[in-house]
Amino acid sequence: MELKFTKMHGCGNDYIYVNCFEQRLDNPNEVAEKLSKRHYSVGSDGLIMICPSTVADAMMRMFNADGSEGKMCGNALRCVGKYLYDSGIAKKETITVETLSGIKTLKMHVKDGVAIGATANVGKAIFEKEAVPVVWEAEGTVAVPLHIVDKEFLCTAVSVGSAHNVCFVDDTEGFDLEKYGPATENHAVFPDRVNAEFITVKSPHCIDMRVWERGSGETWACGTGACAAVAAACANGLCPYGEDVTVNLKGGKLIINVTEERVLMTGPAVKVCDGVTLL
Repeated sequence: MELKFTKMHGCGNDYIYVNCFEQRLDNPNEVAEKLSKRHYSVGSDGLIMICPSTVADAMMRMFNADGSEGKMCGNALRCVGKYLYDSGIAKKETITVETLSGIKTLKMHVKDGVAIGATANVGKAIFEKEAVPVVWEAEGTVAVPLHIVDKEFLCTAVSVGSAHNVCFVDDTEGFDLEKYGPATENHAVFPDRVNAEFITVKSPHCIDMRVWERGSGETWACGTGACAAVAAACANGLCPYGEDVTVNLKGGKLIINVTEERVLMTGPAVKVCDGVTLL
């Protein structure tokens, strides 16, 4: 079977996008795992299906590199908006996308008739144990000490359409992500696993971040992870609510603005190529 695809990335967080308005994909879990393998296939952080929706301009289904389905991906969300705009499926300034965590709204950034990025309203940051979920003994989810492997981290767990655990560290560049990332993802206090962010707050308007994504390992960027990082920093009194905060990622920068009612994420969306592969 031939499968047509488009490869896109947001700050280096790359996915394979399949237009399911035009073709059918019955086994996305298997396809995601097969095509995501770098050096052996197309190579990506996962697979995104762009599907028809009865409640929005399109529906997005997101599969990690290990084949597991996630609820939402911020960088992929912007790229879905770009695909919908550039292809003419939804060529308009404001685009809505249905996800497993609700309908998300995108304001497209366009240059010379081509979408180059977007500002996405990803919804509300939820600091409730059941929403993540997390089962540690602490009553809340903010500023909780958590023992991981051989160290104790100060963590904040939060849901922004997907589950995140934000750990505050002194330095992200020299941090041993290969050691602490998978241990956090699979920690016993997270029954459904979790995306793990390790951040350094450089100033009230600047954060450095590295991320270990649930089901994919380290990625160059994570949009919802950046949202979670700023939301956690705000909840801990380290960044201001309602003001833009720059998150420095391995693959680029995202601008996040958090209030108690919503989180806005602004960043690029870049097309790499179109292709056809055999399944």
